[in-house]
Amino acid sequence: MKELVVIEKPNSTFGEQMKKVRTNLMFSNLDDDMKVIMITSSIPGEGKSFISSNLAAAFAQANESTLLIDCDLRKGRLKKIFNIPPEEKGLSELLINKNWQEEYIKYINKTDVNKLFVMTCGVYPPNPSELLASDKFKDLLDVLKKNFQIIILDCPPIAGLNDAFVLAKKSDRCVLVANCEKTTMDTLEKSVNELQKMDVKISGIILNDSDIKNNKYYYYGHYYRDEKD
Repeated sequence: MKELVVIEKPNSTFGEQMKKVRTNLMFSNLDDDMKVIMITSSIPGEGKSFISSNLAAAFAQANESTLLIDCDLRKGRLKKIFNIPPEEKGLSELLINKNWQEEYIKYINKTDVNKLFVMTCGVYPPNPSELLASDKFKDLLDVLKKNFQIIILDCPPIAGLNDAFVLAKKSDRCVLVANCEKTTMDTLEKSVNELQKMDVKISGIILNDSDIKNNKYYYYGHYYRDEKD
């Protein structure tokens, strides 16, 4: 799990920044019952799965029982990040399982990180938006919220897809990932505006892939509070 910098290099700049993001999210939850946090980005390749995985690990390190769900039913990466065998079933199979209420636990994978669990995306379905928008997925989240303190949704990027907006309706908070090398300010502002039009609670923006000290494992996480909160 070399991408889990929070675990491998907990005292690195990136590790400390992830802890700050975790702390800020916890403090933003003083008046709300925050359970489900979605992580998304504007375009592919900005590092949202990397951020999702490390933020989930950071919550687990704080003794929060955490479930990370790969909701990118088009190009999910969590199997690779957590070295989960490709034959393991995931979210897409669970959402078509008629006995999901009795069998959902079989789709949750333990990790080497205490308190951190992962549900992979499963096989790529022909109708990802429909599955994510289904009442069954909402019911599944309601069940999972009774079993985990924090649920993090690793969501598809916003550009050109409806998936992230579908998931936004099922989430309590949203964190947007931007990449220093790939994300333009116009693209980022457009994503923020589109999310705000849907009354999504944007808790912060994480600026990923900033070359601090010329070390590929050093990143800068920029977090801000939404003025509407």
